[in-house]
Amino acid sequence: MFFPTKLDQNYEFQFGHPFEELFFKTEENALINALNFKTENPKGVILYFHGNAGDLSRWGKITEYFVEKSYDILVMDYRTYGKSIGELSEAAFYKDAQFCYNYLLNHYTEDEITLYGRSLGTGIASYLAVENNPKQLILETPYYSIEDVAKSRFPIFPVKHLLKYKFPTYQFLPKADCPITIIHGTDDAVVPYDSSIKLRKLDIRNLDYITVKGGNHNNLVEFEEYHKAINRVLK
Repeated sequence: MFFPTKLDQNYEFQFGHPFEELFFKTEENALINALNFKTENPKGVILYFHGNAGDLSRWGKITEYFVEKSYDILVMDYRTYGKSIGELSEAAFYKDAQFCYNYLLNHYTEDEITLYGRSLGTGIASYLAVENNPKQLILETPYYSIEDVAKSRFPIFPVKHLLKYKFPTYQFLPKADCPITIIHGTDDAVVPYDSSIKLRKLDIRNLDYITVKGGNHNNLVEFEEYHKAINRVLK
């Protein structure tokens, strides 16, 4: 499930926009590395939860797309990713995410905070949307649950009993009060399009579901439908 890459603690990030590198001690044996991009006169802030591969040297560049739209960004590396350390668990994902949200509350009001989840990060962002009152939730290539994805990938295995991680997005979204935008490509070979279609069929308030015809798991940014959707919700 997880494909982290490590970064030396002395690694120096380089990006095209101003940023601050942060370290959050979320519990005794955990240290979370994060990047905080700042813009002049921001429209708000996006708390971004990335996918299951890579580290902030990659994801920082990806989130600069939103900096260019005049949003501040906070993006963290999960435990064992990049410079972040600590024991990984589903509870740890949620705990560290809430820590980052609480950090933002020291600098922004909740109606200025947009939660954004991509792939693995969609379950985490969805959890936070229920536990808090953000302005909105944006999910790129989300899953019904990790179990649902695993069943599609490994249909002959009893994945329900083998999985340590659940990330039940389908349980979170119906409880969220904020506007929700889902963006998914029809040709996604990692998180099947059908997995988020199941989310669309739930009783979810304020849901805007965007289909990107021909889009796969990692190239939605190449499609006009994606840009139109992002420009609309981040206007």
